[in-house]
Amino acid sequence: MSAPTPAPRKDRKVLGRLSLPERTFVTDALRAETVGGVLLLLAAIAALIWANALPGSYDAVRDHHIGPAALGLDLSVEHWAADGLLAVFFFVAGIELKRELVAGDLRDPRAAALPVVAALSGMVVPALVYTLVNVVGGGATDGWAVPTATDIAFALAVLAVIGTSLPGALRAFLLTLAVVDDLFAILVIAVFFTDDLNFAALGGAVAGLVLFWLLLRRGVRGWYLYVPLALAIWALMYNSGIHATIAGVAMGLMLRCTTRTDEEHSPGERIEHLVRPVSAGLAVPLFALFSAGVVVSGGALGAVFTQPETLGVVLGLVVGKAVGIFGGTWLAARFTRASLSDDLAWPDVFAVATLAGIGFTVSLLIGELAFDGDPRLTDEVKAAVLTGSLIAAVLATVLLKVRNAKYRALCEDEERDEDLDGIPDIYEQDNPAYHLRMAEIYERRAAEHRRLAEVTGGAGEEHTGPA
Repeated sequence: MSAPTPAPRKDRKVLGRLSLPERTFVTDALRAETVGGVLLLLAAIAALIWANALPGSYDAVRDHHIGPAALGLDLSVEHWAADGLLAVFFFVAGIELKRELVAGDLRDPRAAALPVVAALSGMVVPALVYTLVNVVGGGATDGWAVPTATDIAFALAVLAVIGTSLPGALRAFLLTLAVVDDLFAILVIAVFFTDDLNFAALGGAVAGLVLFWLLLRRGVRGWYLYVPLALAIWALMYNSGIHATIAGVAMGLMLRCTTRTDEEHSPGERIEHLVRPVSAGLAVPLFALFSAGVVVSGGALGAVFTQPETLGVVLGLVVGKAVGIFGGTWLAARFTRASLSDDLAWPDVFAVATLAGIGFTVSLLIGELAFDGDPRLTDEVKAAVLTGSLIAAVLATVLLKVRNAKYRALCEDEERDEDLDGIPDIYEQDNPAYHLRMAEIYERRAAEHRRLAEVTGGAGEEHTGPA
């Protein structure tokens, strides 16, 4: 007697429809990031105009020192923006990462495999491209990490400017990519760009973090406790020799991002909701204002494509990111026997991978750290980051516009709420109560149509279904 034939294995779908809670979170997060991205874009343009129209004025403000020297904090304005304001940005990134790990897509190892592999590939391949260009061209390999970052806010600003709405699955994929990308960027900064350690200051920072964690664990509330403590931790971390933004990440990761029975939102979500506008609307744009101001000339732009360090950055962002993220996504799907969502095609993934080549904020930061002590090369690498991000934005615009009609239709399906109950209809299609409500709505519309026909004396077509 032969053994029964096993049922065919049903392929797992990737980049499919999000759950309703995840969709709500992604929509809210990306709305704030889009506004911040537009401000970031405006700040970068303002920096370029200021630096090229009044270079003396720009340099004077950027290099002006302020702060208590006795505490080791007599820093330039540019330094305050990079080490101080970006700590707020990385604090929010830490909360996002914690939430993804305990309540989001990264909680499930099977679901996390694809964005993690895609993000890792999207960092490794640009680093390899940069290194190869500089080994062949005889340049400095110190900047290998510059093209590895993705700037989600700038990418969303591009989407807002060109008027393209990505379907929810692609938006969530882009956001998760950026979160994982930020995690590895943090590790790169901590491991590869740490100066000589001051163990006394580091011990103080660690003690402060332990106190921060204990206060959170005991449920102690009061911004007047946490804000001074956070500032002290940041100052100690800065003086320890470890990049001060690590303090922001560490505190963000300590917040609880799961809800209890008596809570609608977790403490992490509430604090992120309060701090994200400060990060996206103030901290990151000010960092861009004092970091993106490079003098642009025909010779400078030409040098971007002739020097190995700058060419490596451009090719890493434009080619490395697209190939790495797309290749990582395809391989992850291939080896986990998953198939792409029926609503999407692989060119959609490639378009998003190209958009991820916009590596503005963290790339500028790593560029400053990698070539610290060489102002000329630092400015040239900044110009390369701007150029590579611009090229990636233009290519992504072209690729996304080709499919814009399809994206618009998918977004309309995701947003449609015929019964006006606040829940998109696509999430209620298997609910019998939903169909009963829809039948009542259609009957009411048909009755209104008949009354209108009687009043106007017209026969009128009976309305029996959705328009």
